[in-house]
Amino acid sequence: MPQSERVDPARSPIEQVDRRAAVGGATPDQAAFREELLARGLLIDSGVPGLYGRGGAFEDIRQRFDALVSAAAAPDQPETMRFAPLLPRRQLEASGYLHSFPHLAGSVFAFEGRESDAIEQHERASRREDWSAFQRMTDLALVPAACYPVYPALAARGEVPSGGLVVDAGSAWVFRHEPSQDPARMQMFHQRELVRIGSPGEVLEWRDRWSERGLALLRRLGLAAERDFAADPFFGRSGRMLAHNQRQQELKFELLVPLGGIEPTAVSSFNYHREHFAEHYGLLFADGSPAHTACLGFGGERVVLALLFTHGCEPGAWPAEVRHQLWGSV
Repeated sequence: MPQSERVDPARSPIEQVDRRAAVGGATPDQAAFREELLARGLLIDSGVPGLYGRGGAFEDIRQRFDALVSAAAAPDQPETMRFAPLLPRRQLEASGYLHSFPHLAGSVFAFEGRESDAIEQHERASRREDWSAFQRMTDLALVPAACYPVYPALAARGEVPSGGLVVDAGSAWVFRHEPSQDPARMQMFHQRELVRIGSPGEVLEWRDRWSERGLALLRRLGLAAERDFAADPFFGRSGRMLAHNQRQQELKFELLVPLGGIEPTAVSSFNYHREHFAEHYGLLFADGSPAHTACLGFGGERVVLALLFTHGCEPGAWPAEVRHQLWGSV
């Protein structure tokens, strides 16, 4: 589920990214909000745009929201799976991600050389010069969406059971190479993700039912959430057609809330992949037909930021009903 804001149909996703970069990557409201978050210790600056530590109060809110999602998912009786924030590079290659989102991907490099190379690498790094010549690509890549490790894991089991299944992929770290001063556009963040595998009808019914659940969940927290169809930030000219088709076929929609930008910001997305992952990984039913998949994800940090932006940076002063939803009888 790629982290993206509402898509202006008059612009391609790449043009929108360029437009944000042209104005510094953040509106004045977003920049001011970021400074307040840092001043209060809710976020901890790393010196790299889009990479933050989280203070205790921030993490407490995120984990309590995560528990609300788990409670909402309980009727689906999901199977629990948890993965590292790394995946085999071959899985990323097989998924088609590098075709659609090469500008967002991250791969892991490491030193492989002689002692003299290590000395030279250290000396260059100490002078803050380029030392990339001493690094080689490893077999690992950074996870770009929490659902990506789920599909090959299920394919390794063999046939998809009749009726399919739901997988709870947890609140996983994911990476997107989108450096920005907008606090809602992080390079490393948590996705709270669920995946549905089944027939087209089963998958679409689940996705649409969950969009209502998600909307109700956010509104109970006092957020002015709205739903809209959307498109992922596909790369290049061919990406414009992919984005257009995605919107026309209503394969993706998002839940959006005000977060200081020119447009509302997506805090959750619901994606119908059709048979895309089945074809890449061999997710088949007993009769040989491909399973369809869908995923839904909440951006953990974005939900927390939306709550802080809406209700203020002092959680103790939030409306009683919002506090009750998150902390119970406090």
